[in-house]
Amino acid sequence: MPANRPRPAGRNGIYRFAVATFGVLFASMGYRFDVRGAEHLPAEGPGVLAGNHIGFLDFTFVGYAARERGRLVRFASKASVFEIPVVGWLMRAMRHIPVERRSGARAYRRCLDLVDEGELVGLFPEATISRSWRLKPFKRGAAGIAVNRRVPLIPVIVWGGHRVLTVDGRRSLRRRIPITIMVGPPLEAGPHETVDALNVRLRAAMDVLLDDAIDTYPDAPRSDDDRWWLPHDRGGTAPDVATAAELDRAAVARIGDIFE
Repeated sequence: MPANRPRPAGRNGIYRFAVATFGVLFASMGYRFDVRGAEHLPAEGPGVLAGNHIGFLDFTFVGYAARERGRLVRFASKASVFEIPVVGWLMRAMRHIPVERRSGARAYRRCLDLVDEGELVGLFPEATISRSWRLKPFKRGAAGIAVNRRVPLIPVIVWGGHRVLTVDGRRSLRRRIPITIMVGPPLEAGPHETVDALNVRLRAAMDVLLDDAIDTYPDAPRSDDDRWWLPHDRGGTAPDVATAAELDRAAVARIGDIFE
């Protein structure tokens, strides 16, 4: 693994201000955070965070967990977000990583550079939001970086955040929504382990965390109309995995993919 280069000064002040701002917003909504396993995040040094993708605010919730360790996470996000006035400037100032629609090669190299600087890099291996709320097949980017640079690969699961803001116009201003964030033990690539093998281990670890998060979630649907946020196999009205895959493929055709 290349020696970690010194971290550039960057604009961490802007990032920390953004974190504080989201913290105030979350507190004003009374969100009930349950962060478990934050001790698995390195207090210093590089690593790759791999999160599930169920809502538009997943990156803020993963970042919320990381703040317990005093860390800032540099997230990969689709390039179109960086084209939005003000938002794009903020994303660059916080050193997040734009991912081009047709190729993730440049973003992948940027992730490697950040890891070499001792940063935590955050990716969502599913690439797009899962409408079944279950894990979709994983892209190889997160595992590839971990194998390439021999850094910890840390699984993270968010549950409940999709009730706040997600696809298909689902959003809620309801106060006191519980949000569970579970961080699993770091996965270390074996001496001869392939990217695909580590990717399989990552998905298995995240499956276990996701089941645990659902099993221990403190809220239940208030009515049959409110069962949309539960997976089909848990009695919810979310599409089953096969149906959701068709919907996801249609969405990918519209917005592109990352880390192919």
